Amino acid sequence: MNARRAQGATAGFTLLEAMLSLALTAAIVSALATVTAQWLPNWRHSFADLQRTDLLSLGLERIASDISSAEYVTPNGATPEVLFDGKELSVTFVRSAIGPDSQPHLEIIRIAETVDERGFALVRTRAPFAPLAPGVSLTAGYAFSDPVVLVRAPFRVSFGYAGPARTWQSAWGPDKQLPSAVRVTVRDAQSDQVLAASTAVTVKVTAPGVPARDPNEAGQAATPDDASQATTPNSPNQPTPQQPH
Repeated sequence: MNARRAQGATAGFTLLEAMLSLALTAAIVSALATVTAQWLPNWRHSFADLQRTDLLSLGLERIASDISSAEYVTPNGATPEVLFDGKELSVTFVRSAIGPDSQPHLEIIRIAETVDERGFALVRTRAPFAPLAPGVSLTAGYAFSDPVVLVRAPFRVSFGYAGPARTWQSAWGPDKQLPSAVRVTVRDAQSDQVLAASTAVTVKVTAPGVPARDPNEAGQAATPDDASQATTPNSPNQPTPQQPH
């Protein structure tokens, strides 16, 4: 009986041992918190960069799909120039409507840079196509709706246009044919550095019955070097493109 009481008296932790255990646990937790505080911001930054890159890739795919499907359509029967307005920071054109619930019809697509509370944004809007009265501009003749942000800061997108002469220019239209290719240049908004995500798109049809020559496959995004070689086959009945003023 006395031996059992002696063993019971020495079992368990003393107060000093408990305090040392608590101090050691606090030191370990503090070290883990310090490491986490240093690692977590970097992880969040890397995750945000990856997410922005994925969204940029999706936006460029949408831009390439839209531009490559541009249709040869004139604003009305009295205007010989095709309905295509290309600027450095915007492009407006006609394409067939897409979507599971879309009825067969033509749409006016406008992809243009805007500025909102989060900075620069490249926004896609659309409007049903209808013939324009002579002299009426695109912005006044159509009510664009359904805005979708394709590219957002810190990225900025600008456009360039090449015709059969294979010369890039910052604007296109009015003209009697579509550009052979459209260059999509992506820059960092802060450094203005051109990024590797930049690409170029070959337009499928540039004039009535005249498809664009694509070194890869019509409608697919090409590299800027490939698209700079894109041209429209010469035809004796093909109208001579007018250079934009």
